[in-house]
Amino acid sequence: MSDLAGWDVLPDAVLAVAPDGTLAAGNAAATELLGSLDDRIGRPATEALVVRDPVGDPIEAGAWPAPGNEVELLMARADGSDVAVTVTARAVGGGTVLAARPVGDRSGIAIVSTVSHELRSPLTSVKGYVSLLLNRWDRIEDDKKREMLSQVHDDADRVTRLVTELLDISRLETGRLVLRRQLVDVAALATTVVDKVRMAHPGLDCEVRVADDVPQVYADPDKLEQVLTNLVENAAKYGSLEGMAVAADVDGPHVRVSVSDTGEGIPADDLPRVFTKFFRRDHGRPTGTGLGLWISRGLVEAHGGELTATSEPGEGATFTFTLPTDAFERAHGEA
Repeated sequence: MSDLAGWDVLPDAVLAVAPDGTLAAGNAAATELLGSLDDRIGRPATEALVVRDPVGDPIEAGAWPAPGNEVELLMARADGSDVAVTVTARAVGGGTVLAARPVGDRSGIAIVSTVSHELRSPLTSVKGYVSLLLNRWDRIEDDKKREMLSQVHDDADRVTRLVTELLDISRLETGRLVLRRQLVDVAALATTVVDKVRMAHPGLDCEVRVADDVPQVYADPDKLEQVLTNLVENAAKYGSLEGMAVAADVDGPHVRVSVSDTGEGIPADDLPRVFTKFFRRDHGRPTGTGLGLWISRGLVEAHGGELTATSEPGEGATFTFTLPTDAFERAHGEA
């Protein structure tokens, strides 16, 4: 129980209490929540972890949460301030493991709930079509078979995107996102993305405009394609299929890429919230988890850039992200 390194991937603070009652270890999230644990390790847990009930009264050692129970407590940070947490205890190897998260922070539960709901529809569709094909293959016309298999293919892509979102969230929140960078041609990437989105939206009219002086960017091509695809798909979903544009130019030390549409725009009240988790506008044909823009911003920031949005009601919206032009030189220590 003295090593929780493998638990650093967890978003919850995890604290291990040894069989003798001393605080044995804490994971990275515990340090982030409570501050440094260095001077607390090895001390009796009831001293190292100063806890109070929700109204601030001290909690005696015998009133600690029993294994299997979940209680709300106040725990002291290293700086002396208190943080309200929900604590769950589990008996492990003769000791106890405490998992704590700030009260009201149910993002992990909400993510699982949201993704589970979104997975149900494509999986039900896949099962239905496959069952039908298996049982009635000889009685189904070839055109109908092709239509069913095409839907199964699309649903499988949707499931893959949902799983990718779930993995990206975990990696972004725990700081374990790995970028496999290489030099990427922005014009070629933008054209590829628009062509792929056009397959799902045959009426898409989207111009790709990339300035001649835009250099290749040192980035993860898969993540960059994921970001750009999300922005173009959102523009098609919430804006107008006509008059869209993907543009790129050089803005000082950055390459600037923008996706603009000619739709109704984003209401002023919604604009500050578009990058928050689970936000989905009521306008248009909203689908998905409401996590795409949050993930996209995290992926752009992991590259050292920024993702922003501007909009004027009735004049469409523009989403713009930047990428540093000197990323390759900085990564390889060149001037």
